Amino acid sequence: MDTKRLILFVIFSFSLMLLWDSFQKQNIAPEQTSSVDKSLPQLSSDLAAKNEMPETKSQFSLSAGDSININTDLMELVINTAGGDIRNLKFNNHQAEDSKNKYTFFTEAGAPLFYVAQSGLLGNGLPTHKSKFITTQNSYQMETDKLVVPLIFENSDVAVKKVYEFNRNSYLIKTTFNIQNKTNKIIKPSAYYQLVHDGLSSQGSAMMPTFTGPAFFTEKEKFDKLDFSDVDKKSFSKITNDGWIGIIQRYFAATWILSGDVAREFYTKKIAENMYSVGVITKLSEIPAGQAITFDSTLFVGPQAKEDLSQAASGMNYVVDYGILHFIAAPLFSVLTGIHKMVSNWGISIILLTVLIKLLFYPLSAASYRSMGQMRELAPRLQSMKEKFGDDKQKMQQAMMELYKTEKINPLGGCLPILVQIPVFIALYWVLLGSVELRGASFMWLPDLSKPDTLFGSIWFLPLGPLPILMAASMFLQTKLNPKPTDPMQARLMTMMPIIFSFFFFFFPAGLVLYWLVNNILSIAQQWYVNKKIHAEAVKKKGNA
Repeated sequence: MDTKRLILFVIFSFSLMLLWDSFQKQNIAPEQTSSVDKSLPQLSSDLAAKNEMPETKSQFSLSAGDSININTDLMELVINTAGGDIRNLKFNNHQAEDSKNKYTFFTEAGAPLFYVAQSGLLGNGLPTHKSKFITTQNSYQMETDKLVVPLIFENSDVAVKKVYEFNRNSYLIKTTFNIQNKTNKIIKPSAYYQLVHDGLSSQGSAMMPTFTGPAFFTEKEKFDKLDFSDVDKKSFSKITNDGWIGIIQRYFAATWILSGDVAREFYTKKIAENMYSVGVITKLSEIPAGQAITFDSTLFVGPQAKEDLSQAASGMNYVVDYGILHFIAAPLFSVLTGIHKMVSNWGISIILLTVLIKLLFYPLSAASYRSMGQMRELAPRLQSMKEKFGDDKQKMQQAMMELYKTEKINPLGGCLPILVQIPVFIALYWVLLGSVELRGASFMWLPDLSKPDTLFGSIWFLPLGPLPILMAASMFLQTKLNPKPTDPMQARLMTMMPIIFSFFFFFFPAGLVLYWLVNNILSIAQQWYVNKKIHAEAVKKKGNA
């Protein structure tokens, strides 16, 4: 197998894997419905308090309440007095796909996206996310470095103050419960924090599927994630003393973070058809008669930017989904951001990073291209041998092995060096696919490196732009520099491969295509140089014979 076919095989297999993953996500098995209100979490037996919230016999729905409009430097939110839910959230510094509106992250619209943040208390008389809170005003505007939004709930048993705190230049939302026991009995409360999300939106496209679903982190087991389809089959539960849980998607994340060494239970479950809750529940300290307690948690809701994630919590850097090659991808991204600090342009940064990687692997690439160049020089002799031996494959194989031995050529010499580089190429693929920093970043004629190049418009569903066309041309030129297969069918297939794979690159984000194009150009230059050098050596060898 020559190097070009090996690379194309890897790309093709990788594409099939993405398509299969997308197919599985879109074919979710239905689950039987229940009359129990699954939107209210229940403590498992290991964490359960004696005073648990009774089950409610109703289906999932959002309770009606009044809206509270909040504007900070980074986001625009709507909190509902029913439960104090965050039911709408837009980012001020990130645009929607149409580039005309702010990016909507939370919404209760359900067309098709449904995504809200909820929190509540469990125990006799305590307010859940269905309880009605009161507020002193219906709008808040950040005017200093801190904005506090208080909500009040009170009955004959308890007085609860729920406070949201927003800080300038931060995507962390501090959530505080102050619980006053008005009875002459001990109250044994629990608190829960959850995100409710539909199971179909934000999953990318068939040509470019991306992950959206639950994710969690503990210091012991580190980072893990689940598909919503996994939750269809079985609800998830994990008891731990640290970590966070939330929902991640391409570019953005929302996670509930409990501070300190507090026993907690992470959970994900299906609460209605195509609706899932992802959250954490924990027991609070007992509240003696006439006493009060205060309990804090934090909601991170924002872009998957390295600086913002590092400020949120331990392990939050894993939400940028680099897959199993995170240990390679993370350093690559650090180098990419370091270059960007110097040149202040993400397109140029991608080009320079590609050049650095090419220089790093230059010795391996040179060995690979040298092997291919030698095979290219042998191509006429191999063709003659094929004509000589015809269909006698055994004699043909023996003659080829003898020729390789005589010329001191390893036919696998072009493949092995490439195998070492493939993990780096795939890791960089995930870096460029998942970096929110590229979202909205322009370069030359490209308005957004995170979107396909559409300079020439589109034909039906196919976006057209010069980048993927140049990419196809570079792949075609590479096939001409490779040894020509002796089998006519293989030769025709190699000629068609650039056309086949350029179809995928039309849908890839421009930043990815830019990386592959620059890499191909550098590979072509190196391969042409090595081929020329090998040919000169072959001519000199013939002249001395």
